[in-house]
Amino acid sequence: MTHSFKHKMRSKTPGEITGWVLLIILGVVGLAILLGFVIMWLWNWLMPDLFGLTTITYWQAVGIFALSKILLGSFGGGCKNNDSKDADSSCNGSKKDFSKWKHYDKFWKEKGEQAFEEYTESKNTQNNN
Repeated sequence: MTHSFKHKMRSKTPGEITGWVLLIILGVVGLAILLGFVIMWLWNWLMPDLFGLTTITYWQAVGIFALSKILLGSFGGGCKNNDSKDADSSCNGSKKDFSKWKHYDKFWKEKGEQAFEEYTESKNTQNNN
């Protein structure tokens, strides 16, 4: 991926690169401003009627957004594993193989109930001793 990026950037003039950087910065700033207004609008539309709260200003909406990102996380970091050789690679085990779950019900009926009963009996005997 980095080789492709370097190749594409090699054919650009410094003016084009600066233009793209400025465009990206303006886009991010524009989205941030828009997001603040959307949060303010939604809050002022819903919260006073639903919960009797007061209305908020634009900067309070931006503060609520920042606080929610700090408390709830999710800044969009995601997986940094770009190894395309391993299609089943995971980021700290976040991707699971759910194909195994189709066998769960059959397993539980055959072995799970019996294993659970044996486990609870052994725990009961340990507690009685």
